[in-house]
Amino acid sequence: MKMLVTGAAGFIGSNFVFHQLKKRPKTQIVGLDALTYAGNYETLKPLEGHSQFRFIKSDITDKSSIDVLFDTERFDVVVNFAAESHVDRSIENPSIFLSTNIIGTQVLMDAALRYDVRRFHQISTDEVYGDLPLERPDLLFTESTPLHTSSPYSASKASADLLAQAYYRTFNLPLSISRCSNNYGPYHFPEKLIPLAITNALADKPIPVYGTGENVRDWLYVEDHCEAIDCIITRADSGSVFNVGGHNEMRNIDIVKLILDKLQKPESLIEYVSDRKGHDLRYAIDPSKIENELSWTPKTQFAEGLDRTIEWYLRNETWWSRILTGEYRKSLPR
Repeated sequence: MKMLVTGAAGFIGSNFVFHQLKKRPKTQIVGLDALTYAGNYETLKPLEGHSQFRFIKSDITDKSSIDVLFDTERFDVVVNFAAESHVDRSIENPSIFLSTNIIGTQVLMDAALRYDVRRFHQISTDEVYGDLPLERPDLLFTESTPLHTSSPYSASKASADLLAQAYYRTFNLPLSISRCSNNYGPYHFPEKLIPLAITNALADKPIPVYGTGENVRDWLYVEDHCEAIDCIITRADSGSVFNVGGHNEMRNIDIVKLILDKLQKPESLIEYVSDRKGHDLRYAIDPSKIENELSWTPKTQFAEGLDRTIEWYLRNETWWSRILTGEYRKSLPR
């Protein structure tokens, strides 16, 4: 099997590449990434010279380059992780999110149709559903929950989902979509909550927390997410949509306090800042469909996953410190 993984130098994309090479060593993988600020080629450097992996620096919105790539490689499977994903940045500059997340997805799907890809998998997010009230813990997002977005980021991802479903119905593109909750684990870019809290705490720097930190998220260890994607692309029916969640809802402030406790750092490092515009209150995933149809369940309890994540950041200071200094941007594929 030959697979294209876009966004391969990002957080979840790189973890998925490592997961696939370990689980399916006969699969040939081409990893594609534009290496914008959140794409870190140093994550993939250990794979240089790997017989089953090749990296290409390219942008999914570049139609001519994508067409040449598909014509040359004749992929069986495409997994599209490539996306601009930081909500704050989408508020500051929505246009790049619309270009990458919508037009880029369209370019990839057109190529997938033209070159008879057997499965196109779109990585989405629970943020396409909007949010849920804090006082209704009984409410959960299901695959039939109407899309109701809050930020330019989530709107761009919801648009890509709708476009993908239209390509399935109109053009019979064999595709699937997964909508995941918040991921955490190794190689997480240190602008997101958990790696930001870890790296700032280690440096005794203030940890910014929006508002009062009451916002609730469901957390999923990245390795469990990778296994869920593998189940979907190999066993799910075309046209399927699956929610992928970790059964672990926690308030942002409790996550930060837990990290500080584990690192033996004072809570005085917490710095409450003005709340994000349109900040979603609560995300909560019901993953019963994927559990029932594909027998997938998250294996990693949050306490274990957080310990493993903190330990990884302690052992890999060079990786994240080069991001903080900007040195990682000088690392390019050979």
